[in-house]
Amino acid sequence: MDGTVRAWVDGWVVSRGAAPPVVEPWGFTIDMGMAHHVTRHVFSATNGEVDEETVRKVADSVTGAGTWLKVFADAATVGPWLGEGWWIDPDPGFLMTVRLRPRETPAPLPDGYRLRTWSRGGVTRVMVAAPDGSLAARGQIAPTGATAVADRIETSPAHRRRGLGTLVMRTLAQAAIAQGAETGVLAGTPDGRALYASLGWTVTAPLTSVKFTGSP
Repeated sequence: MDGTVRAWVDGWVVSRGAAPPVVEPWGFTIDMGMAHHVTRHVFSATNGEVDEETVRKVADSVTGAGTWLKVFADAATVGPWLGEGWWIDPDPGFLMTVRLRPRETPAPLPDGYRLRTWSRGGVTRVMVAAPDGSLAARGQIAPTGATAVADRIETSPAHRRRGLGTLVMRTLAQAAIAQGAETGVLAGTPDGRALYASLGWTVTAPLTSVKFTGSP
């Protein structure tokens, strides 16, 4: 079992308020309880260790719409393994990690913007408000021991290229370090990958997300 995947699962369920993960022979099952995201199955293998027979078996056992699979392999590899009724997210994901560095200076806050940080339920959240009071950027992080999962990192389109993403990420990192975390983990999007890479994050594995929409 890949330790990075386990760290991501443990932090993600805290961040999202999901049910505790159920350990399976092939990975984890996480209940979410939402119509569009009832349950997700996360495979613990990454890259060349991802097994076609295992993915096929789990996918074929799914009968209810709203069940997701998270597979740490390219979509071009995973797609042919799935039967009818599966939607493949066209945006690739990336499992990424970084060694957290103490006392890293956050990026400066642009004039007129407001930064707010708070913690609740094991999750630290950061919000940046624009001068007019609208949301400019946000993010959250869930430390679970030596690792911490960054999640829901977002910068509003009108406020990009002002260093707000860097500010959010560094603020979250320092909050996680203060709680004992040494390594950061996240599942990045193509839009976020460049930001994370500029801050020292590296890709551990590709991530394909697929959702069962129901039998045709």
